[in-house]
Amino acid sequence: MADTDDYPLLSLIDSPADLRALPLERLPALADELRGFLIDSVTSSGGHFAAGLGAVELAIALHYVFDTPEDRLVWDVGHQAYPHKVLTGRRESLARIRHHGGLAGFPSRAESEYDAFGVGHSSTSISAALGMAQAAARKGEARKCVAVIGDGGLTGGMAYEALNHGGDLGSDLLVVLNDNEMSISPNVGALSQYLSRLLASSFYATVRDGSEKVLRHMPPVWQLARRAKRQVKGMLVPGTFFEELGFEYFGPVDGHHLPSLVASLRGLKRMHRPRLLHVVTRKGKGHEAAERDPVKYHAVSAAKSGAGVAGPTYTQVFGRWLCEMAERDQRLMAITPAMREGSGLVEFHQRFPERYFDVAIAEQHALTFAAGLACEGLKPVVAIYSTFLQRAYDQLIHDVAIQDLPVLLAIDRGGLVGPDGATHAGSFDLSYLRAVPNIVVMAPADEDECRQMLYTGFLHPGCAAVRYPRGHGPGVAPKAELQALPVGKAEVLRRGRRVALLAFGALVAAAREAGERLDATVVNMRFVKPLDVELIRSTALAHELLVTVEDNAVRGGAGSAVGEALAAEGIAVPLLHLGLPDRFVEHGGREELLAALGLDAEGIAEAVAGVLDGGERSDSALSA
Repeated sequence: MADTDDYPLLSLIDSPADLRALPLERLPALADELRGFLIDSVTSSGGHFAAGLGAVELAIALHYVFDTPEDRLVWDVGHQAYPHKVLTGRRESLARIRHHGGLAGFPSRAESEYDAFGVGHSSTSISAALGMAQAAARKGEARKCVAVIGDGGLTGGMAYEALNHGGDLGSDLLVVLNDNEMSISPNVGALSQYLSRLLASSFYATVRDGSEKVLRHMPPVWQLARRAKRQVKGMLVPGTFFEELGFEYFGPVDGHHLPSLVASLRGLKRMHRPRLLHVVTRKGKGHEAAERDPVKYHAVSAAKSGAGVAGPTYTQVFGRWLCEMAERDQRLMAITPAMREGSGLVEFHQRFPERYFDVAIAEQHALTFAAGLACEGLKPVVAIYSTFLQRAYDQLIHDVAIQDLPVLLAIDRGGLVGPDGATHAGSFDLSYLRAVPNIVVMAPADEDECRQMLYTGFLHPGCAAVRYPRGHGPGVAPKAELQALPVGKAEVLRRGRRVALLAFGALVAAAREAGERLDATVVNMRFVKPLDVELIRSTALAHELLVTVEDNAVRGGAGSAVGEALAAEGIAVPLLHLGLPDRFVEHGGREELLAALGLDAEGIAEAVAGVLDGGERSDSALSA
């Protein structure tokens, strides 16, 4: 990362108060320095990239006009908040953003008083800022509350729930719509197309400004025009939609022209009613490659030396299987909630566009839409991150499971995800999925098993879920042939003495290595639901200690299911549960975090040895 001496103006800014001390005419130069600093820093350290570059002037203008942190500034998702972090005293710490012990990749209340609300998932900012605005009103405080949401975030239904409520309340709330025509994947849907049309609405600005100047000199005509405003403005005014929800619309404004931004925000700051400022920005601005391909440059990785990991990632295994299965079965339909690239659906979209559905940031809709397809004899596959499936839990239960519909969930990013931290970790899916009737839950130990489980789930007559981690597996090449696995049957990998390790999913490889050290029996459980109760029973009766291993919350997870099964069988055997602790795990490298939690081979072996020696690891759960 370049030394801050290369950025003389930026080096003077340690807080928004320093920023507000600058004359307005110096802000464009500061924006140039801040953008250059971000390019140098993030390309070295890794992190979210294109969105922040597009929001440089917006972050400067917001902190310049509003009295942060007294005024509340809430960023939606937070991909675009790196400039905000730099301007709020975290410039020198940016080099370790998303690294273990470094800055979080998203705004975090625990990190800074300037981070008014912790974020990471989409479409939450307006609701949070509205709550803050109402709290200020109830307490008689004059602070301003601002929500910054992208046009991608505005494809999420929660944003409209908040707009509808905020307009009804008449709150002193400013919503800034940062319109760059992108979320992570290209935006889709009627609303996105509506916003895109606004960018071409210079006609509106000309008609409105010109006509108002003329008509104000003709009072009777002006009064008539005002009475007809609701009927006429739908043809001319791009903000009609928002105004119908109770928000006065302003814009579009060039999001990279600081004088216009500052002037607009100053005027809006003086208002006390719900209002929305439409700001147009360019994602990746200032970095030629990111401007050309903002999807590719949504995030960049830290520079690394040496050869990369060979073989496909789990996401690539899924994407290839999906295309192959689509060739075999015309009923297959693929659904994603705005994660085409992240979920491995690019090739499928290109080859089978008529069978591909990006529903935008609408996880609830994705599940119920899949249920509707299944009702009519089609075979929907929902590709979704574990952390985003949480947002559709009611639909999974009410619309899919209760009706016992054949929907396949391909759940990516199960377990710890690494740099994105707690907001994106798939720590709870095994717990919440196994509680739902009419669902088969599988966790593959390697790349080939992932492929076979996807096939098994696709053939299953009801709902099935295949949950796999981010990145590469142990390197087991997927076989060409597809073969359905016997549902609910585990696999004994090695037989040993005294101890049996019952491992689920991504930690099977680590458990197998630990089993070699301990001379323990190792079982690849494969199925979280239904469990292989027969094998659990026989294994428990033949060993002194059973150990369950999973990269899911240890409370209520797959290991708990094993304990429940043993209790139902009336079998009392010491049982050690190893998994994610009962706390939110911070960001860092995935393997680094697993090792720190004792969930690598060495940690598993040490935990078991400690129990055999009469001790117990604090993060584990031991029962008899």
